[in-house]
Amino acid sequence: MRVKICGITNLEDALLAVNAGADALGFVFYSDSPRYITVENAKTIIAKLPPFVEKVALFVNETPEIIRSTCLETGCTLAQIHFDVNEDFYPQLQFPYLRVIRAKTAEDVLRYSDEYRLVDAYCDSFGGSGKRLNIEWFEGVDCSKIILAGGLDPLNVESLKPYGFYGVDVSSGVEASKGKKDPIRVATFIQKAKS
Repeated sequence: MRVKICGITNLEDALLAVNAGADALGFVFYSDSPRYITVENAKTIIAKLPPFVEKVALFVNETPEIIRSTCLETGCTLAQIHFDVNEDFYPQLQFPYLRVIRAKTAEDVLRYSDEYRLVDAYCDSFGGSGKRLNIEWFEGVDCSKIILAGGLDPLNVESLKPYGFYGVDVSSGVEASKGKKDPIRVATFIQKAKS
C-alpha cells in the first residue's frame, strides 16, 4: 500500500516521513485546521524535499483559481479537493487533482469507482478528526483505486491488507500533538502498511 502522511507543518516532520518511506506528503491549506500551513512555509519545505515524493495540497471551500495558483507557487503536485463541488469545477482547476468522498453510507464508497479517489469518514469538520469508517463497507468492493483515510494508526493499518487498497492516508494517528508528528508512530505506520 502506498502511504500519505498528511498535515505536514514543518521540515523535520516532512523529512522524517520521507526517510521512513512515505510516498506522499499532505499540506493543509485550510485556515480552520490545527494543521494549517501558509503558502510561504509549504514552499520552503517543498523546496528541500527529495525528488519522487508526491506533494499533495489539501483544500476546503476554495476557488479553482486559488487552488491552482497555490499548487503552482508551493510546488505541490496534486490538489486534494476535500469539499463538495459540481462536476464542472474539476476541469477549471487545470491541475492534477484527487477527489475526496466523505462517506456517510456504504453506497458512498462505490461512487466514482472508475477513478482514483480518497475515501474518508464523514464528519462536520474537515479531516484530521480521527473518525474511522466502517471497514465492512469495503467487503467485496474493488479497492484498488481507493486511498483510505480516517481513524488510521499504527495499530490498525495492518488489518486493511486483505482489502487491497491503493493507499492509506494518515494524519492524527501518527501525531505527538496536533500538527507535530511522532517519529516512532510515523515509522511504525509506514513499515506496517508496506510490509
